Amino acid sequence: MKESVLIQENKSLKLKFGFLKKDMVFTISLILAVTSSLIYPPKLEYINFQVLFILFSLMLTIKALEELRFLDKFAIAIINKCNNSRSVSAILILLCFFTSMFVTNDVALLTFVPLTLVISRKTKIPMMETIILQTIAANIGSSLTPMGNPQNLFIYSHYGIKPLPFFSTVLFMAVLGICSIYILIKRMQYRDLKVVFTPILLDDWKKPAVWGLILAIIIASIFGMVSYQVAFVVTFISVIILNVKLLIKIDYLLLFTFICFFIFIGNISNSNTLQAFASANLKDTTSVYFSSIFLSQFISNVPASILLSEFTTDWKPLLLGVNIGGLGTIVASLASVISYKLYIQANPTESKKYLIKFSLYNFSFLAFLSLIQYFIIKLFLK
Repeated sequence: MKESVLIQENKSLKLKFGFLKKDMVFTISLILAVTSSLIYPPKLEYINFQVLFILFSLMLTIKALEELRFLDKFAIAIINKCNNSRSVSAILILLCFFTSMFVTNDVALLTFVPLTLVISRKTKIPMMETIILQTIAANIGSSLTPMGNPQNLFIYSHYGIKPLPFFSTVLFMAVLGICSIYILIKRMQYRDLKVVFTPILLDDWKKPAVWGLILAIIIASIFGMVSYQVAFVVTFISVIILNVKLLIKIDYLLLFTFICFFIFIGNISNSNTLQAFASANLKDTTSVYFSSIFLSQFISNVPASILLSEFTTDWKPLLLGVNIGGLGTIVASLASVISYKLYIQANPTESKKYLIKFSLYNFSFLAFLSLIQYFIIKLFLK
């Protein structure tokens, strides 16, 4: 009887705390927040509510468009017109690059990597290289807009950046990145094929149109044209009216991760030791730039941007560093983990091969973009 109770309790614990193992970034952020709060009392002012409300609104709207399969319809219509493997790969990679600017890098990968895997299975053509380049394209493409990824949204809001300075800072990096990807696409395998998917029919265009309008309002709030409170209220009311189930389908752990990091960073910023270390090592543009790239490799670029923002007012090298720093290790950008998991689920025996090839491509891009951008920084961002 005692054994049965113990087994039931263990199962209960696994159900309650299994998510901690599943999302290690959240778990780490929670441990850091709790531990630092035992040393320094946390304050409500540490939390950037503007970022949280905008991110929450974006997540709801993008989830709504995702469920309507709007991006899938668009992608399938284009792919059905392709007649060779290289053009199919090119379309899939470029879709990740351009859509990530508006629906975030992780959503772009969650949408198009499964489609790539289906094509690979149907045509018997290996598409590991395509998926790796999709991941790189999504990480680079998302760097071009404030809403493309969480670190951009945070930096844009935290420093009160205007649209023109933001775009002028990241444009060269994004253009250089897509040009490099295009060169690699031209070197990819060429095989004649015809992929035919059943077109997705949208019976009612009203909902996509409504959610598209809501997304436009949220983007306007990011650029300061509409207050973020108004954008949030419009989004929330629309969710209640159109699809209340969306409220239980979004990734709340991402929001809680931000809250935990805000608390942790706010707490440790009171540490004299850390302040002295940061003052000694974040003296100029170059040190901020390389520190953000280096730190991203180990704790990923979102927490790296939150941490370093407390110790520098020089947002340009920070913005460039955390976006370029999303390349490199698989944990540098959480979007990279998504495509890895999707690929390994379909090809469980190819984990090692994927990681080796992923690292080769990503570290090559990291070295190339970081060095070229460094010289641009020295010339124009002094």
